[in-house]
Amino acid sequence: MSTLRPADLAREHGISTQAVRNYERDGFLPPAARSASGYRTYTDVHAAALRAFLALIPAYGHAGAGRIMLAANEGQLDQALLLIDRAHAQLLRDRETLATVRKAVGPLTSEAAELAAPASTRTIGELARWLGVTPATVRNWERAGILVPDRHKGTGYRVYQPSDLRDAELTRLLRRGGYPLDHIRTVVEQVRTAGGTEALAGALDDWQQRLTTQGLAMLDAAARLGEYLRLRGVG
Repeated sequence: MSTLRPADLAREHGISTQAVRNYERDGFLPPAARSASGYRTYTDVHAAALRAFLALIPAYGHAGAGRIMLAANEGQLDQALLLIDRAHAQLLRDRETLATVRKAVGPLTSEAAELAAPASTRTIGELARWLGVTPATVRNWERAGILVPDRHKGTGYRVYQPSDLRDAELTRLLRRGGYPLDHIRTVVEQVRTAGGTEALAGALDDWQQRLTTQGLAMLDAAARLGEYLRLRGVG
C-alpha cells in the first residue's frame, strides 16, 4: 500500500495540509501512523477516506458528512447507514413537498388577478366578508398555521396585512380545489417566502435543481464511501 504525505492528500483536492490534519483530528479520517521522526504517514485508505468525506459534504452537509465518517471510522456501520437512510428519506419528503406545491400553484398562476389583495389592512370580520367565508373558517386557518396575523397593541384584535389577505385568498382558492389544510400550509409558506406566486415559480425551479444536485451528490458519495469501506475491509 502506498505511503503518502499530508501534502499528497491535500494536493489532490486543492486544500491545505492543515485541513487534512484537522480532518484526522476530528475523526473524519482514521488515525495516521507516525514516522520515526514524528511525521504523519498516510496510505491509500486515508486517501479514500478523504475522498469519501469530501464527497459526502455536498450530499449531506458538512455536519452530516462528519457524523457519517465518525460512525464509519468507529466501526458503527449500521449507525452510518442509518444517517444516510434518514437523509434519503428527507430528500424524498422534499421531492413530495415540491410536487405538492407545483400541483397546487400551477393553476393559480393564471388567476394572479384574483390574488391581488387590497392595500389596506382588515379585521377578521372584514376579511371573512371579502372572502365570502365565516370568521370561524378564518380562525381555523390560523389554528392550522396558514395565517399568522398581527395583533392590535391596544385591543389585541387580529389585524390582517395585505400579505395576509393574499395568503387568505390563496387558501380559499386551494380549499375550493379540495386541498387539505396541511398541504395548503406548505404552499402558503412557500408563496410567502418567495414573495408571490410568480416569484414562487422561479423559486420552485431553483428548489428542483437543488434536489437534483443533492441526489446526484448522494450517488457520488455512496460510491466514494463504498470504496473506502472496501479498502477498510468493512461490510
